[in-house]
Amino acid sequence: MPIVTILEKLYGSVSPTDFEERYLTSVKGLTVQVHFAGTTEQGWILVEVSGKDQTIVLSLLNREFGLAPYSLEELKRFSLLRGRGAFSCKSENELCVDVPIGTESLKVVISEKSLRSQLADGKKVPFKRLVELFCLVENLPFEVRITEAIENLSENVKAVLSERQISLFHNWIQYRFDRLIVLGSLVSDVEKTIKSCRLSRDVIRTESLGVLEHVVLCKLGTDAIGLIPKLGRYLKSAVLVPFSPQKIIKEIGSQPFDA
Repeated sequence: MPIVTILEKLYGSVSPTDFEERYLTSVKGLTVQVHFAGTTEQGWILVEVSGKDQTIVLSLLNREFGLAPYSLEELKRFSLLRGRGAFSCKSENELCVDVPIGTESLKVVISEKSLRSQLADGKKVPFKRLVELFCLVENLPFEVRITEAIENLSENVKAVLSERQISLFHNWIQYRFDRLIVLGSLVSDVEKTIKSCRLSRDVIRTESLGVLEHVVLCKLGTDAIGLIPKLGRYLKSAVLVPFSPQKIIKEIGSQPFDA
């Protein structure tokens, strides 16, 4: 009965039961048992899988949520990895990303120079300002490309943002709509709160980056920062962060990023 690490973290006020409903729906009708097996030290969800359709289920879970690599042997230089922003290795000039490997974690770091090159066309925007403008906060999902061989889990590994991650930010800016990033709530709770606060006329839709990470797409003319006090009253355990294309364009410009 293998125990696998799903590329989702458990935090905030969400319970394991909320996740179980998601992955049990994904494997409905198959001969398999799927059980929540706890979390890693960093909060990554562990799931135990057994039964005749075990192989099929693992494939489905990988497609639906993503599964962590089993070991470092699966990785090589320039591998793509998915993780979450992590402040446990907070630095004044590096972005830290927590990536699960088996039941342990790999700390991946992106240098200030790389971030400036990829997000600011090399302009000397202060590191803290880049973090603020692009909402590079704890638990935000990231995809990175490692740029060096990994020898062990005890050392930080250098990386850059992946082409897909850069493209996501570029699209957010290109369409000029404010976005409110919500971390630590289920999408059903976010949408219910928007409706109960009568904010539907200010919102186009809610997009999910993960089970607990979502982006509220604002209508043209609606400032994301203005939604924070209204939604924050009810989503008390969530972190709300505004993403403003106008501010980024004003400080950096609208040119395509370096992927």
